[in-house]
Amino acid sequence: MKITDIECHVLLADDYDPSFTSSAQDSLLVVVHTDEGITGYGESDLNPWIGKACIEAPGTHTMGLGMKEMLIGRDPSDIDALWQEIYTMTAMNGRRGAVVHALGAVEMALWDIKGKAKNVPLWQLLGPKRDTPVIPYASLQPAGTTFTAYRDALCRSAEEAKRLGFRAVKAECTMNGPYAHNGMNENYARHTEVVAAVRETLGPDITLMVDVQYLWRDAKTALSVAKDWEQFNLYFLETPIWPDLLDEHAALAASLNIPIASGEWLSTRWEFEELMDRGKVGVAQPDVGRVGGISEARRVCEMAAERGLPVVPHCWKTGVSISATAHLAFATPGISFIEYLPPQLCVEKLRRELAQEDLVFKDGEILLPTKPGLGVEINWDAVKAYKVA
Repeated sequence: MKITDIECHVLLADDYDPSFTSSAQDSLLVVVHTDEGITGYGESDLNPWIGKACIEAPGTHTMGLGMKEMLIGRDPSDIDALWQEIYTMTAMNGRRGAVVHALGAVEMALWDIKGKAKNVPLWQLLGPKRDTPVIPYASLQPAGTTFTAYRDALCRSAEEAKRLGFRAVKAECTMNGPYAHNGMNENYARHTEVVAAVRETLGPDITLMVDVQYLWRDAKTALSVAKDWEQFNLYFLETPIWPDLLDEHAALAASLNIPIASGEWLSTRWEFEELMDRGKVGVAQPDVGRVGGISEARRVCEMAAERGLPVVPHCWKTGVSISATAHLAFATPGISFIEYLPPQLCVEKLRRELAQEDLVFKDGEILLPTKPGLGVEINWDAVKAYKVA
């Protein structure tokens, strides 16, 4: 089998709001074609115009080759060798960041092709099925422009997630800082009120995680607020501090009785090694597209297991990435939860419309996927409606 073409579709929802902190309003959908008629799909969480350029741009020298031109005519099943070759020969284009994120989408499509060629679901290619169920958590998104509207929207979503049978939820709590919802500027005590209200809505038995989107500048400031959150029995506190400030992460982890989770923006195992060993995070959060693909995410999971750390992958995209994350989880015991939303909880059009995944949510669990490869079906009407490049 040979790769014959790679298509990159830049998708943007027609109702997108640039002030909304949600990368699910756009998508880079990568389609890899082969001479045997098997097509693979991949996706990554980055600016899709930049991702398209990373894949399609021609090379100019041996350390700055073009990704697409390197893959045409190659065997798509030799995934690890292709990844290493692309990573090496595009090094001057970017050993981290956008190039690796885009490579993650391509690599995801190669795994999809391999599963379809062998007529098995992707998780079977990654390892034996885990003995424990795959448990999703619902990410709750706020609404409104006032404190009351913000708090009440989260509580309503928490109530709905509870009704749907979720055993775990994650609440965004960011009413200050550069990623504040709708430019809000509430004090930190108000953030504590929100966490308390969501916990009260859920009750004591549902796992609660809180994402503050890099709210604090240092460990001292974070600790002055988050210390009060220990009473809410949080599974983790996500991205409290900018990801480059590894020593501040370590200082916070040493003083706070809540595990720190981070890693959503990181690419490659080497960045995660620093995050875990120097930053002392308690939960690793690789994103299957951004980290460089499914294989690289699996390596991060192995590194976390060696250090006794759980993994909760980040995934705020469409059913393509969600499916890849779920398949990884079914072959990885160390993944404690995955990020997942049923259509009725999705705000963004692309999350609802782009792809139909082979995932069934029942009794608080994701049932084992059975379709070959990623098991996703692309809605080409949605591609046509939202394609802008």
